[in-house]
Amino acid sequence: MSTDTRDRILTAMGELMRRQGYSATGVKQVCDLAHARMGSLYHYFPHGKQQVAAESLRASGEAYIQLLPLLMDPYDDLGDAVSAFFEAGAQQIEDSGWINMCPVGTVAGEIADSEPELRAAAADIMGSWVAAGTTYFEARGLGNADARELILAILGALEGAFVLCRTLRTSEPMRAAGRSMTAHLETLRSGKKYAS
Repeated sequence: MSTDTRDRILTAMGELMRRQGYSATGVKQVCDLAHARMGSLYHYFPHGKQQVAAESLRASGEAYIQLLPLLMDPYDDLGDAVSAFFEAGAQQIEDSGWINMCPVGTVAGEIADSEPELRAAAADIMGSWVAAGTTYFEARGLGNADARELILAILGALEGAFVLCRTLRTSEPMRAAGRSMTAHLETLRSGKKYAS
């Protein structure tokens, strides 16, 4: 058996969780999408569905945080970068037919208390996003506290916008979130974040 099979299983699980969540995803469905035998899944993931899901979430999480510099680095002005980031999210969810949600956020909302191993994996991933985002925004000129606040706000706005876009079948929430985050960034940069 090759690691290519293992990678296909992880990719299939991530794709299915992104579209339909953890509970609705069955191991047969994962194997079918991965073009893998059931025995291959249990060879690589002896603890079954939960193990595949946790490892798939971790792999997805590592890939998703790379979108931050990928989408923002082309812009010298951080405000333009934040705006472009949310515009790319709006375009992607439109182009995918309203199914392009983050598998980490999808699963985290679904299993917050019912699957402790997956909740812990999602918490680790989101914690790593906050740390990486804080470092990124510090490198782009924000102080540590402001950088952390901005990445927390962006992640919250992004995940919420995905839910609203998917439910309402419009990219308007993603674009509104982008405008809000750009305005929030300007508030942070002006140093007036607590002014009344």
